[in-house]
Amino acid sequence: MHMTLQEAETLVQGVFEANGVLAETARSVAHALVHAEAAGQYGHGLRRIPAYIGQARNGKVDGKARPTALRPRPAVLTVDAALGYAYPAFDLAAEKLPGIAREQGIALGLIQRSHHAGVMALTVERFAEQGLVALMFANAPASMAAWGGRKRLFGTNPIAFATPVAGEDPIVIDLALSTVAAGKIMAARQKGESIPEGWAFDAEGRPTTDPNEALKGVMAPSGGAKGAALALMVEILAAGLTGGNFSHEASSFMEEKGTPPSVGQILIVIDPTAGAASAVERIAELAQEMASEEGVRLPGRRGRNARRAAIEEGLDIEDEVVAAIKALA
Repeated sequence: MHMTLQEAETLVQGVFEANGVLAETARSVAHALVHAEAAGQYGHGLRRIPAYIGQARNGKVDGKARPTALRPRPAVLTVDAALGYAYPAFDLAAEKLPGIAREQGIALGLIQRSHHAGVMALTVERFAEQGLVALMFANAPASMAAWGGRKRLFGTNPIAFATPVAGEDPIVIDLALSTVAAGKIMAARQKGESIPEGWAFDAEGRPTTDPNEALKGVMAPSGGAKGAALALMVEILAAGLTGGNFSHEASSFMEEKGTPPSVGQILIVIDPTAGAASAVERIAELAQEMASEEGVRLPGRRGRNARRAAIEEGLDIEDEVVAAIKALA
């Protein structure tokens, strides 16, 4: 089915509202999921809706929660997502952190009692579009083992980064510390497709191409021991510093029942002019040097271009996905 982005957002928002989610929350969630779909990040897009709605129906996520913010120190903002969806908390952080970063040179955002962070590129990009550098870290329900282990301990624990580039689109980096994001395995399961070898191991620690077995086992860390070490770092930043559940304590983002995941996210927002007035111009020089070599693509451009095309031309959404969404109303 072909839809404009606005039509898709209206459909999704209506389904969330029909399930008791506050209108402003439904709008925020719909925007995030539709734009994830538009960026080609299908594992974090519309296929998440049945699980999101099921969790609202079962009280695993509070669809009526309103995030609140406190500023305990001059450069620190704490945002309580109140066991609701993460996106309204991100909206509140995106509203307040830029002013703090310009005032202090740097701002730290600690998001507590949160939920699935989705495509974090969409969050950090909002700061870069305002001339600020942003880093984001999030933990997620356990799906990876510590290096040398077999039990689930860390989540895919994504990292995102965005920087303004003078005269150009921002550079945006968004990556999971597993070989791939768990959402891609979930999408493969929903489509009845196999996954490439090297993405995951089954419950016995054997490589598998079956997404069902992969979801029972553990994800493979990106870069082996280095990826596992980075996952530990993110765990400490995102959960340890926010008071959130560690990954092995958090319930699944994909299952409808259970206790709230109550994970954490952390944002570090920097005013690049605090150190060097010409920072964004210098970054542009580096970007131009990168792009001057044939075959080199600046990070984040593919997703932005896909979203631009979707804004202009609309989205082609699989009929069964649309039917599954409408059935939830």
